[in-house]
Amino acid sequence: MTHGFGDRFTDASISRAFEGVQALREVTLELRRGEVVGLIGPNGAGKSTLLSILAGALDASDGAVAAAAEDGRGPKVGWVPQKPAHYQRLSPRENLELFARLEGVPEAKEVASGYIGLLDLPDDGRLTAELSAGNQQRLNLAVALLAGPDVLLLDEPTASLDPRQRRLLWEVAARVRESQGAVVFATQNLEELERFASRVAVLVGGELVFDGSLEQFKSSPEADVFA
Repeated sequence: MTHGFGDRFTDASISRAFEGVQALREVTLELRRGEVVGLIGPNGAGKSTLLSILAGALDASDGAVAAAAEDGRGPKVGWVPQKPAHYQRLSPRENLELFARLEGVPEAKEVASGYIGLLDLPDDGRLTAELSAGNQQRLNLAVALLAGPDVLLLDEPTASLDPRQRRLLWEVAARVRESQGAVVFATQNLEELERFASRVAVLVGGELVFDGSLEQFKSSPEADVFA
């Protein structure tokens, strides 16, 4: 992982509308290395939209994501959306080898084997479409990690996982933070927020109504809304 971006990876100031409906309204969010940001808010608050824009999968209607650059490039971003982000007619191994090659990762077969072992993914030749929701979600995570991201974006990553799989996911995600990367995760689980977030951002109706440390959030009026 590259460590030359300073403390800041990205600085987003964005709005997004869908057919006249304002999904995000002038949301400003800075991502800094070594942070785990918990993104919370009611359904429809704009969490998935914000993560999609940060991942580069969706354009903002107004504003932009300003990424700190080194050697002419911005930080590497790994994105784990709620829906499958892989090919259903390939096996987990075939998916990982394909995405590794697309990312220019050397020794794609060895890297794929490493993530299959690390995330306890099936390696029996079954197609991804035949796997459980939990296995597909862990494959999403493996794909996101292939290129060694500086920023890892997780959209309600544990919703389909059992307790053991949840622990495994957070152990793996913690490696990004420990390497001085940044992790952002959208969640409805306040227990996970308290256990893993160092900072909390609250979206309500497409607006960022709180952005501060976990301790500041606990004593803020916004915490009562989600208690």
